[in-house]
Amino acid sequence: MEGRVALVTGGGRGIGRAIAVRLAQEGAKVAISYRSNAAAAGETAELVRKAGAGCETFKGDVASSEDVEALMKGVGGAFGPVEILVNNAGMTRDNILLRMKDDEFEEVLATNLKGTYLCTRAVLRGMVRARWGRIVNISSVVGLLGNAGQANYAASKAGMIGFTKSVAREVAGRGITANAVAPGYVETELTGALPENVKERILGQVPVGRFGEPEEIAEVVAFLAGERAAYVTGQTIAVDGGMVMQ
Repeated sequence: MEGRVALVTGGGRGIGRAIAVRLAQEGAKVAISYRSNAAAAGETAELVRKAGAGCETFKGDVASSEDVEALMKGVGGAFGPVEILVNNAGMTRDNILLRMKDDEFEEVLATNLKGTYLCTRAVLRGMVRARWGRIVNISSVVGLLGNAGQANYAASKAGMIGFTKSVAREVAGRGITANAVAPGYVETELTGALPENVKERILGQVPVGRFGEPEEIAEVVAFLAGERAAYVTGQTIAVDGGMVMQ
């Protein structure tokens, strides 16, 4: 993907950071969007530049159509039209359904699902014009299995899978692919803060017996974003240590 323009939303840390660096290693110019943590986004940008690629960071909320419009203008001015879009920005507001508040449901759906819709719609016209594009949506194993206390998150991530399939069907004849990656439990700041008894309970659900690494998710994304995946579209690939076996 030498010289291709890639946008990774929520690319400041964790899985997004690993994806940004991996795409840079493949030769892409990388734009990173973030909502609040400028320092983390800056650290990712430095890692991308060390990998030999140009990188710019852009602040904004993917759930806002105005922010997404500004983001695309910024990326276009810095690098040109987005050719590879990785919808990675996401959030959780966990609660059991009986106690879940409307804003907890709506905020998660807005960032995870509406954000994916807004960013995809914003880049699609340019991809159609170029007759080439790669869209990779970072869903979750929770969108495939469900999870107690995460009805909002599961709904958003399952929605991303359905959205991916619909987009893939719409643009398959234009040289554009759309796929989803569903990570399982991955070593991030979030999982690192879990109590040991919770980690043990989680690992009991993972056949390979360990958490994944962000770089293992990034490898699959890099494949789907490249030329070799031109015949792969509308798929959901679980990278979860065997939690979901299809």
